[in-house]
Amino acid sequence: MNTLLAPTPPMGWNSWNTFGKQINQDIVLQTAKAMVDRGLRDAGYQYVVIDDCWQDRKRDAQGRLVPCPKAFPDGIAKLAEQIHDLGMKFGIYTCTGTHTCAQRPGSFGYEEIDAQSFADWGVDFLKHDCCFKPVDIPARTLYMRMGQALRATGRPILYSLCNWGKHDLMDWAPQPGAQMWRMGPDIYDCWESVSRIIFELQDGLERFAGPERWNDPDMLVVGMNNQGHVARGGCNWQEYKTHFAMWCMLAAPMMIGCDVRSMDDDTRDLLCHRELLAINQDPLGRQGYRVGQDEAKGEVWTKPLADGSIAVALCNRDDEHRRMINVAWESVGLHVSRQCTIRDVWKGKDVDTCSGSYATDVPPHGCAVLRLIPVK
Repeated sequence: MNTLLAPTPPMGWNSWNTFGKQINQDIVLQTAKAMVDRGLRDAGYQYVVIDDCWQDRKRDAQGRLVPCPKAFPDGIAKLAEQIHDLGMKFGIYTCTGTHTCAQRPGSFGYEEIDAQSFADWGVDFLKHDCCFKPVDIPARTLYMRMGQALRATGRPILYSLCNWGKHDLMDWAPQPGAQMWRMGPDIYDCWESVSRIIFELQDGLERFAGPERWNDPDMLVVGMNNQGHVARGGCNWQEYKTHFAMWCMLAAPMMIGCDVRSMDDDTRDLLCHRELLAINQDPLGRQGYRVGQDEAKGEVWTKPLADGSIAVALCNRDDEHRRMINVAWESVGLHVSRQCTIRDVWKGKDVDTCSGSYATDVPPHGCAVLRLIPVK
């Protein structure tokens, strides 16, 4: 159990955003195969995670969780084996309470039994939600119980907490052995939801993040196009690009939420963007943070990288107008006289060499991403 399970932000796919309660083994296996065929696995997306509603509505005579026989007739262990045979890892969902959020059996009072079932089935990732929790028992206590139960199985299982950032979560989330934890409300496929999560809820959380300790702003809605369970009008392409770029800047877990079986090539190319994913997966493990904000709705975010370069996101929150947004060297820890090569991450090429500051034009709801590379 000494091997790090999440030295960089975990990457994968989760069923909830698109399928909600309508999930079954065929969809999961088709999705995993599509992830292989479309290059997502090789880009780093390794976890295939079933969210709520995989369970039958009653436990068996021994108190064990049972998969819904109609949706998962071959059982969870068989599905996990098939996922592993594709070179991927398998994840599952449960809840701290008496019931899950969709009112299937929860793990309250069954933590040891359920953890052993997950281990026996070959589970590699557990998302642990927080619905229907007894009011007199702190969430921390229930997460500690499951964390201990997972460790006792002897199987390495990445532990993902989901209590929406409540109960001073950031102060104790690593103690149960969690590698990632939700820091806000559920995401929806609309700009209002995405922009609130980015610009209102993330800044200041960077001190809690690092290898094995990842703040989770929730799953990606890139490519959902107003389809699926969390559709709320959808985002335009520029907004999806900003969403993806800022998850990379935030060192966020990258859990795809769209139907990858039918995603278009543009969505695939965005999800597999090599230079953006390199920022997300940078081994230094620093979460990006805001260093500039102006009255014209321009924002500057920065993320130090292991090679000494600095990732910078220039975001335009204006609904209608393009903006010139400037990053000043001193705001990101560089001396004003320091010469830097400017790499446009979207274009994948160096575009300038300068000192002091750099400005670029950003469309409404857009995000320019740069790497400032000090010239040696």
